[in-house]
Amino acid sequence: MKKVMLKTTISLAVALASSQIFASGFALNEQGISGMGTGYAGRSSSADDASTVYGNPAGMSRIKQQEITGGWAAIDASTDIDRASGSRSGTNKGDMVPFTGVPMGFYVKPIDDHWAFGLGVYAPFGLVTNYESTFQGRYFGDKSEVKVVTFQPTISYAFNDRVSIGFGPTINRMSGELNSALSISPLLRDSEVKVKGDDWGYGYNVGVLVQATDTTRVGLTYHSKVSYNLDGHTTVTTGAGTPAALLNSGRYNGSLNITTPESADLSVTQALTDAWTVYGGATWTRWSRLKDITVNNDITSGAGLAGASLSSITEPQNWRNTWAYALGTSYQLNKEWVLRTGLSWDQSPTNNTDRSPRIPTGDRTIFSLGAGWSPTEHWTFDVAYSYLKEKKVTVSETNALGQTYDARYDNSANGFGVGATYKF
Repeated sequence: MKKVMLKTTISLAVALASSQIFASGFALNEQGISGMGTGYAGRSSSADDASTVYGNPAGMSRIKQQEITGGWAAIDASTDIDRASGSRSGTNKGDMVPFTGVPMGFYVKPIDDHWAFGLGVYAPFGLVTNYESTFQGRYFGDKSEVKVVTFQPTISYAFNDRVSIGFGPTINRMSGELNSALSISPLLRDSEVKVKGDDWGYGYNVGVLVQATDTTRVGLTYHSKVSYNLDGHTTVTTGAGTPAALLNSGRYNGSLNITTPESADLSVTQALTDAWTVYGGATWTRWSRLKDITVNNDITSGAGLAGASLSSITEPQNWRNTWAYALGTSYQLNKEWVLRTGLSWDQSPTNNTDRSPRIPTGDRTIFSLGAGWSPTEHWTFDVAYSYLKEKKVTVSETNALGQTYDARYDNSANGFGVGATYKF
């Protein structure tokens, strides 16, 4: 019984990961539309607009007047499930990720020749997945909705025209809701388990930007880990005919500790000519922090025979550290138009042993296109498109009741972004 409920209660953390995301694990990449066009190559070194508050806070030193940058990225994911089998019947339609939007907003104000101040509001992590109610793997997770929203006040200091630093504390709000089916017996109707939780977490971003030569700029950004203690509740709704001695309906307090990982981004921006610029970058993320997840539930009574075994649950994850690499270029067509493109490679932190229907992701390749239009000296409008293709991966799950689910996932996604920057 322990393993059955395990797949529902711990998923508040695990379900953050999904094939809809354009970065590894459960990280979101969508914190700037101009950077999206180059595949986020040069994110720590380009400082093209106020989104540098996230990309590299030291880059605010390059912004010489007040700027507001805002944008919205949409993700349209597609999943094909084949070779599916299991101990229970069901459907495997795939395409469990609905059309999803990711907003962002940034502000930068130069104070003097050395100091600048900035603000950022963005989503560093998040997920929505929703399988059909008859999904064959529903006992291992069928619906997930998790959001992380970050507010970041930021300062930067320029030592001279060549070197600057920046720092910003992050105030983060994580919330989530997970649903899963639960079956005591094939003769009984499915029960439902719903998990909700939320918490505030605090971290920081710090960066350094160096103008190494007149045409070469190097940036390094560090995003700290953030720890959460998600307090919430687990609601159990039993199916018709389920004996109360086995499983009672009810709402129970629960908590889950999770830490989002730190990451370091090193990138280079190289001007080749007045028109051509190339970008390169590498990002390391410490996903190995997620070795296992432990959920503590106050279900020692009132949940039938399942209660005692549900009070403390641990599931191994054994995620690995990952590297992501990106190359990009931009071409200044004329005074008003700039064209962009990029190619990214991103490792998945999951492994073949512990991968579940909530995190059916593999290594990915992402191709990006973008453009910026500046009709006036005050306004710039950016658009971007990305296509993501993942390596096919398999899921193989078994729980304590002997229920199984095996399938192969083939994931892809289209990303669309629109944004605007106003200078004043």
